[in-house]
Amino acid sequence: MVERLNPLDASFLYLEEPDTPMHVGGMLVLETPPGGIEALAALVEARLSLVPRYRQRVVEVPGHLADPVWVDDRDFDLAYHLRRNGLPRPGTEAQLMDLVSRLASRPLDRNRPLWEAYLIEGLSGGRVAVVTKTHPALVDGLSAIDIGQVLLDVDEHAPLPEPIEWRPAPAPGGGQLVLQAIDEYVRRPSSLLENARGAVSDLRSTGVRVAGVAGGLLRAVRSTVLPAPHSPLNAPIGRQRRVAVARASLDDVKLVRKAHGGTVNDVLLTVVTGALREWLLSRGEPVVGGTSVRALVPVSLQDDEVQTAGRVTSHLVDLPVGEPNPRVRLTRLSYAMRGVARQGHRTATADSLIALTGFAPSTLHALGARAARGLSRRLFNLVITNVPGPQVPLYAAGGRMLEVFPVVPLARGQGLSIGMTSYNGTVFFGFNADRDSVGDVDVLADLIEQEVNELVESSR
Repeated sequence: MVERLNPLDASFLYLEEPDTPMHVGGMLVLETPPGGIEALAALVEARLSLVPRYRQRVVEVPGHLADPVWVDDRDFDLAYHLRRNGLPRPGTEAQLMDLVSRLASRPLDRNRPLWEAYLIEGLSGGRVAVVTKTHPALVDGLSAIDIGQVLLDVDEHAPLPEPIEWRPAPAPGGGQLVLQAIDEYVRRPSSLLENARGAVSDLRSTGVRVAGVAGGLLRAVRSTVLPAPHSPLNAPIGRQRRVAVARASLDDVKLVRKAHGGTVNDVLLTVVTGALREWLLSRGEPVVGGTSVRALVPVSLQDDEVQTAGRVTSHLVDLPVGEPNPRVRLTRLSYAMRGVARQGHRTATADSLIALTGFAPSTLHALGARAARGLSRRLFNLVITNVPGPQVPLYAAGGRMLEVFPVVPLARGQGLSIGMTSYNGTVFFGFNADRDSVGDVDVLADLIEQEVNELVESSR
């Protein structure tokens, strides 16, 4: 019996359009391993057995009688998914961002396993980078394993596992898939109406299935939530992306939190809010006291006794970009985010997430992207994800990871997404933007350091 995609995962495939590829990206910057980039390639090959889904592809059921299924890719070609690139000298960050932007713009091939990784040489300072692209359909919860997690170790000298021979299972034929779908209908008649309705209507109508991914969000916002404020962040978008990055000291963020209260996440949202304010002003946009930008902030959850894999809920937060005082912005955002606790939830700590998953930032940002699809785009201007990570060095093939940046996908009509990941004393910001409507995203990224410094000065 083949494994079928659940309705939610299938809906992400149905909803994907050429202008809005849903893959979640990540960029890891490493010291060059002792064995060079070949050692990274050998590491991926040796550990691929830990992620069996990464050798499987999606196959449609004839007539759309049921949701697609996962089957082993008998023609699996690691060289297709694991590619090598090099930067021209001098290997600057701007050159790297240009390459990452091009890679982020290309959709994944639906006829192959839904992931790609690029090993990039030629960075200045003798460094290398690993850029990953993973479709959210691969990520069905916090228990899922990410290709970045496979690469990374706490032990600098972690040995390669013994190779495991892989033999693909025979792929079912179309007739077999139809018979299995009919058998499922016999055992669960209610599924017949659901899939038949999807088969005769526009595939995008299956988006109603996504509503469940946002957990209690729809119940929380009820019908009283007004459409998101007008913003240059919302515009028709094209197929090309621009990626930018920024960094902040985690000690500086904690200093601000200690001085003014709130959480690390509150401080980071305040930093982003201040940067958005200055960016809007730089574009000549009207910014008055009541101006706001509404963010959808997915939050990984735990309850007091049980940590449940895959629990991600989302919260609409109005970022007060019209407020000129950074301390007041922080106070307002802290109050808004306390609503998470009032709803009976609390955010998961870095240690609890690492205990559940190891460090798999792409997996967690993918869950955030999934949650974002569960709410009408008209209700928010952008998505902001924040994934806490370990504060100790991690290694890949003996090369120390120096930086890690998320690249969160865009929704249709939304020109910017922001991902944040903390690691080894630094918070790393990844900005993914539509090249046409938010082509100056590097200006926004450059403003992050200014906003952190302003908050730090107010805390001394």
